[in-house]
Amino acid sequence: MSTSKRNERRLLNDEEYTLVEQTRHPVLGKLEEAALKDLTQRLRERRDRARDIASRQRREVRGKGRQTTTFEKKDAGNRHKAGVLAEALTRINGEHARRKADELRTNARRALALRQEAPKAARPKSGRTPREGMAKKPNTRREKIGNPMDAGRISQAGKSAQAKRDKG
Repeated sequence: MSTSKRNERRLLNDEEYTLVEQTRHPVLGKLEEAALKDLTQRLRERRDRARDIASRQRREVRGKGRQTTTFEKKDAGNRHKAGVLAEALTRINGEHARRKADELRTNARRALALRQEAPKAARPKSGRTPREGMAKKPNTRREKIGNPMDAGRISQAGKSAQAKRDKG
């Protein structure tokens, strides 16, 4: 869920608000890679801090912290602040993905151009094709070993010998 700029202004201090404003469309696309990395790091630190404070305050509300609090929604502001900072990080991650996709696209185009400019490889003939007319087809069956009539005789001899051993 996106947050309006008015609510962002209310939740964030001036420095955090300028960081979040840098994640919007015209400014985000113009940032250099180093500045984008620095902005990501700073926003993550702020988001983690707000999330930790909200977690600690929720524990205090439940009575698990050092001091107990009676006000039940004390951490709501910090939770919303962490949410706003997380939205800004989502925009930055989208920009990272867009830049990565652009880089991959340019690399693919360059690889295709190199491949098209490369000399064609000499390939061997494909072998038999139907356009060459009638030709003798080589026999692919294996050569038979032994007489086929002996196969049954030898098999039967083995069976008989096993039967004699079983009886005796």
